[in-house]
Amino acid sequence: MDVLNLLIVLIIIVGSVILHELSHGIVAYWLGDHTAKDAGRLSFNPIKHIDPIMSIAVPVVLYLLRAPVFGGAKPVPIDQHNLKWREWGMALVALAGPFTNFLLAFIAFLIGHFTGLLYNDGTAVQFIIASIVRINLGFMVFNLIPIPPLDGSRVLYAIAPDGFRNFMLAMEQYGFIIVYLMIFLFGEVFSNLMINAMNGVLGFFYWIVL
Repeated sequence: MDVLNLLIVLIIIVGSVILHELSHGIVAYWLGDHTAKDAGRLSFNPIKHIDPIMSIAVPVVLYLLRAPVFGGAKPVPIDQHNLKWREWGMALVALAGPFTNFLLAFIAFLIGHFTGLLYNDGTAVQFIIASIVRINLGFMVFNLIPIPPLDGSRVLYAIAPDGFRNFMLAMEQYGFIIVYLMIFLFGEVFSNLMINAMNGVLGFFYWIVL
């Protein structure tokens, strides 16, 4: 692995997770909750967002292993009681992160496709564009998994009956442990599911432009 390529990937990862978390805080602010703003999280300062393990170590290792790249950052503090539409407001806040990754991937894809740079194999620009697309699709798909505290669980919570909501709240403190176990025990299956989902979104991009 070229050191320069790894540095480029690391920059893309950090930038992507910062924008992901920033979007959570901005949408929460629009919906009436100033908790993230008061905590100084409406900032492009990476120190305020980056988690050394989930934002850097895990995505980089996955990239080096040629597995789908995913990760996260320090969760933006949100007080659901301040949000308009409560659970539905929280669902919108949650969706803002994966949607931001979707937009980053789509914009990079459009630039690469219409300039032809995405298809110039072996060039630095092609590597950058392809990495932006691939990394952001990985972040989007991973964060939409409906396991607390991932973003997808907030959407599921908004539509779930009360009994299931209580179960999700109780499960939240163990959520990442469950995700890690799932990856460790069913790594190949999990990786294939991620790849299929990412390829499905990429196929949607091609369907739009063709």
